[in-house]
Amino acid sequence: MKDEIRANLLDALREGRDPWPGIKGFDDTVAPQFERALIAGHDIVLLGERGQGKTRLLRTLPLLLDEWTPVIAGSELGEHPYEPVAPESKRRAAELGDDLPIEWRHRSERYSEKLATPDTSVADLVGDVDPVKVAEGRSLGDPETIHFGLVPRAHRGVVAINELPDLAERIQVALLNVMEERDIQVRGYTLRLPIDVLLVASANPEDYTNRGRIITPLKDRFGAEIRTHYPLDLADEVAVVEQEAHLDAVVPGYLLEILSRFTRLLRESSSVDQRSGVSARFAIAAAETVSASAVHRAAVLGEDEPVARPVDLDTVIDVLRGKVEFESGEEGRELEVLGHLLRRATAETVRDRLGGIDFAPLVDAVEHGDPVVTGERVTAKALLAELPDLPIVSDVAERLGAGTDGERAAALELALEGLYLARRISKDADSEGGTVYS
Repeated sequence: MKDEIRANLLDALREGRDPWPGIKGFDDTVAPQFERALIAGHDIVLLGERGQGKTRLLRTLPLLLDEWTPVIAGSELGEHPYEPVAPESKRRAAELGDDLPIEWRHRSERYSEKLATPDTSVADLVGDVDPVKVAEGRSLGDPETIHFGLVPRAHRGVVAINELPDLAERIQVALLNVMEERDIQVRGYTLRLPIDVLLVASANPEDYTNRGRIITPLKDRFGAEIRTHYPLDLADEVAVVEQEAHLDAVVPGYLLEILSRFTRLLRESSSVDQRSGVSARFAIAAAETVSASAVHRAAVLGEDEPVARPVDLDTVIDVLRGKVEFESGEEGRELEVLGHLLRRATAETVRDRLGGIDFAPLVDAVEHGDPVVTGERVTAKALLAELPDLPIVSDVAERLGAGTDGERAAALELALEGLYLARRISKDADSEGGTVYS
């Protein structure tokens, strides 16, 4: 089975195909290490903080298996018809010969995943004596009385164990023979089954001290220990959000960029517990929250097409602050820290996206004209109607690729927020909860 994965991986590399579709930010770091481990035929453990794509990477492994493979029909272990390993399958093969029935199994069925919950037992992973089979008349020492667990049932496939340190140490011991000698031991007698599996696992480095640890003999049996990481580049961070978030509204790219910068700033902040990390799921959930805010506004105000605007960013702090773990000394300052970092992310995005535009005409118009009011209760058309008819309005919309009224309103709102953060105009809240730029 490992030879099958190696051959298919090498074919993909020779042909220039991406073996890891949907995985962002690992091209030059994790992916080459992962590929070398698979070529070497090693069992692998991925170490990294939450939300770094460990499980997502493991779930791409079935793509390196042959699409269809023959198995003995009705076999618990899915053996190849030419290589039966279970006692029952050997007996059937001997009795039926060329009449042994076969089935074709898709590669998606050859991947098994187990979350290492504290109540996981040896029977779940390896197997146990089946009392029903004993009651049918078989003797207790008959190998056919065994009910196989997850690992033997994954014969000729991939077994992934998530959060391996959460597995009780006495249960981890049961995997030692599986990984080294490739046999299983059940209730005092050993079945010499040539179990052909690739065992992969994920773990959070902090779990070694917080909730448990991977026992030393088991760590020694993993051929490769690979560290994962959060996206190193902003573009990869945005790409992850675009790929994973389910957005019901139009969310302009610069808003996704703000949320990605916000997430990255949280990972660098001394106020945030970096041992816990800030998951990529935070940015994904933030984008979905911003989208939901736009849909909510469109429903209330009767807009045809919901488009997210910078005013929707404030909803992220209220809804998602519980997803970030702060240092103990920051108690009571959580909202202040989140607000400050969100403003920084917005200011950096404005400088990157709108740098070089002369905003003096817009500043003068806001200073000497009527205030510009926006907010959850202001439609895109109403916001555009408040803005002066200046060439710079079209320049900003063109720079940000805004076409519809909703997109143009969002673009101009970003420009106004950028001017406020640069302290060129003021921003206040009105009595109805709106935002006033003046």
